[in-house]
Amino acid sequence: MTRSGGTRARAAVAAVVALLALSACSVTPPPPLVPSTPGMTVVPKEKLNEIVVGVDEVKGSYNPHTTAGQSTVTTALSSLLLPSTFRNDTDGSPRMDRDLLVGAEVTRAEPYTVTYTIRRDASWSDSAPIAAEDFVYLWERMREEPGVVDPAGYRLISDITSREGGKVVEVVFSAPYPGWRSLFADLLPAHLLKDAPGGWAAALTDSFPATAGPFAVRTLDQPRGEIVLERNDRFWAQPTALDRVVLRRASQHETVEALKNGDDQVALIRADAIALKDIGELGRTTPLTTVAVPRPEVVQVLARPAAPQLADVRVRQAVFNALNRDELIAIGSRSGPGSTLRADSQVVPPTGAGYLPTYQPNPTPVAQLLTEAGYALRDGQWERDGKQLALTIAAPAGVEPYVTVASQVQRQLSLSGIAGRVLTTPPDQLFGRDLSTPATTNADVVDIAVVPRVDTGDPAATLASAFGCRTSSRGTGTPIPGNPTGFCDQSVQTTIEDALTGRVLLSDALARVEPVLWQQAVALPLFQVADLLVVLPQAQNVTAGAPFAGPLSEAATWRREGR
Repeated sequence: MTRSGGTRARAAVAAVVALLALSACSVTPPPPLVPSTPGMTVVPKEKLNEIVVGVDEVKGSYNPHTTAGQSTVTTALSSLLLPSTFRNDTDGSPRMDRDLLVGAEVTRAEPYTVTYTIRRDASWSDSAPIAAEDFVYLWERMREEPGVVDPAGYRLISDITSREGGKVVEVVFSAPYPGWRSLFADLLPAHLLKDAPGGWAAALTDSFPATAGPFAVRTLDQPRGEIVLERNDRFWAQPTALDRVVLRRASQHETVEALKNGDDQVALIRADAIALKDIGELGRTTPLTTVAVPRPEVVQVLARPAAPQLADVRVRQAVFNALNRDELIAIGSRSGPGSTLRADSQVVPPTGAGYLPTYQPNPTPVAQLLTEAGYALRDGQWERDGKQLALTIAAPAGVEPYVTVASQVQRQLSLSGIAGRVLTTPPDQLFGRDLSTPATTNADVVDIAVVPRVDTGDPAATLASAFGCRTSSRGTGTPIPGNPTGFCDQSVQTTIEDALTGRVLLSDALARVEPVLWQQAVALPLFQVADLLVVLPQAQNVTAGAPFAGPLSEAATWRREGR
């Protein structure tokens, strides 16, 4: 090799080494490729304007209309991805959503008719228009399917008709319904779901087939525990300020560390006492704001009259009297934000408008009640006719705080000589079958259920849905239980119906009905579930949101400092 050739070779080697060194210092490996959703803008990572939110869980079942689907993440996703006729205002009152509707009003008194006018440009992410068929689909499912949340208002609807290509929707009711603004929230894409495999039961189990909100789903990865939402460029109204919102699952300790490191800018968690302490310590060195965010969810214990062993009101009263309610609240809330939201009303949650405590404990001893019901205490266990009083206590599998509270209910009952077993059942099975259809054998009867009571914005509908009777679907006109407890009391049914249709004020109806409900020992509410919202300064415009709507309902207005 000539001298000039060697010089050129050494120069080439030096150039390669310098390039590699520079690459090692400055080039970040590209993110893994993820197929983009049509209509989505894929933004290079270095230009991302995003906020990461730490959450407890991102697991599936995202249908906001089912009791099985209730969660912080379901509330967040439905508020950002699904259209609603009305949304909660800052004072909790319903406000028409002008992103979807041009108008909504009562247009006829007889028959009672509400007319909705949908924006011409409102459409699903696959370009199908949002129209009357979406209203019809939700109405039919809510009146017929088991395990849905507050169906009483939908059951008053007798017909839905449409005009102008489905953009004008006329909803006809069989009776006046003052709470009509609580209906048709979180509409679903009927054109994709009505004939889909699995039908309603599979709707939104692990994905959203189409969306119609300011964000759309980029990634929904349950195993990894991450949901990535991106600005929906097909949204017809005001675009979002952020490119992305990321929901990231982690333990509460890991979430606190992510806040400390700046990997998360927001956290929304059901904090326990330890997490509260850790966040308090973090606040000494890191500027942050915290606020409790009550969910529209009250933890309750149901003693089901539909179960043969609990058909006698004295046995139900004995069960509730055997429970240490204060201990259940402390254990279930884990001394977190929910511990101060004690639920002493059968219908209205502690943070709801018009909440009035009505709880009055029954002073009769457990032993007296069970003895009067024909039981005798033998070897520390209550028995009747040679058969032990042994109850099945059900809770939705994997859903807290319900499983924890159910275990404590079993322990407390055992201290009073009442045997029990805890049965954790998949939520869709528990709410869609076990608490909705008559049991055929004692083996499959749920005696006690630890489940949520969900507020959808109309307490009269909650009252009717939770404690009202239904008319037999066979056309016999026979009143039947139409709620998860199997409770049906004709002495209060007229009052419940009058509250639903506005013939009496809700406050007057509750004054008559709640004493009966407490005496009948059907439901023992414990506390309202609450999350803790933690916000770092980098995340701007992040608030607790409107009551029961959740912080992410306003994510379209969030901003990231310096981005």
